[in-house]
Amino acid sequence: MEADAERDRRSTGLRVRLPRVSPTAFRGFCAVALGAIVFVTITGATVRLTGSGLGCDNWPRCGDTFLPPKSFNSLVEFSNRGVGIAVGIATVIAALAALRVRNLPRWLLWGTIALPLSVAAQGVLGGITVLTELHPLIVMGHFLLSVAAIALAVVVLLGAHWFATERPERVVPRWLEWLAVALVPLLLALVVSGAFVTAAGPHSGGEDIPRFGDLETAVYVHVRVTAAFGVGFLVLLAALWRARDSLRVEALFAGGVLAVLIGQMVVGEVQWRNHLVPWWLILIHVTLATTVFAGMTLLASRLVGRAN
Repeated sequence: MEADAERDRRSTGLRVRLPRVSPTAFRGFCAVALGAIVFVTITGATVRLTGSGLGCDNWPRCGDTFLPPKSFNSLVEFSNRGVGIAVGIATVIAALAALRVRNLPRWLLWGTIALPLSVAAQGVLGGITVLTELHPLIVMGHFLLSVAAIALAVVVLLGAHWFATERPERVVPRWLEWLAVALVPLLLALVVSGAFVTAAGPHSGGEDIPRFGDLETAVYVHVRVTAAFGVGFLVLLAALWRARDSLRVEALFAGGVLAVLIGQMVVGEVQWRNHLVPWWLILIHVTLATTVFAGMTLLASRLVGRAN
């Protein structure tokens, strides 16, 4: 009896500390988590493109004092670490909120819990990146892990949105669903080939960081993967346009992804003509690429969720 009473007291205390979370509030926490992960991905790219990866020569501290040295590279690197901490807090809050939502689907619960774990993995990989003195493959892995975290956060946010409202009618044919799903790994290959272009270019990580691979070969592969994805995406866009009466939201999403993709291609062409300088132009390219990946993941997830 006493043991039961103690468990009841503990349960009551837990409910006080962690109140119930409404589906709408949970969706808001997931949106903040996604925005934070996207932001830290952009700041991480800024670290690389400004050659600030070794602005702090140790990890997790930055030098021998709490605050970094008053230099541009140190401030950029240390600021990115601060953003990473904020992202960790945002994803932990989302995970705790998921634990307090009634009747949350199990896949959505575990997907939300995986968000702070991905951020923790980023922190560990960031430390390895510094210890290996910005080895290009480790740096690429660091970026690609961010991209994977964005994809997970997009899927979680869509699930939270449909849980808070209502899943739309299932009207998507299977072949269209599979086409959208197939385009996601193809887009990932596009992102990877772009990362190799950066590694082979003048902003490979710093003045003392050697370029990785041959630039012309990397660009050759990147352009052809872009063409393959572009053809598949145009087929998807045409199919969505024909079915726009029943898939209006998805068709609008696809149009938005196309607009960003065209902008990204224009920026890429300007980069090539300017020999991949200045660094901020590459940052714009990376930002657009991240946006395209998030948008395509959202589009594919919606089509999978509405497949009949």
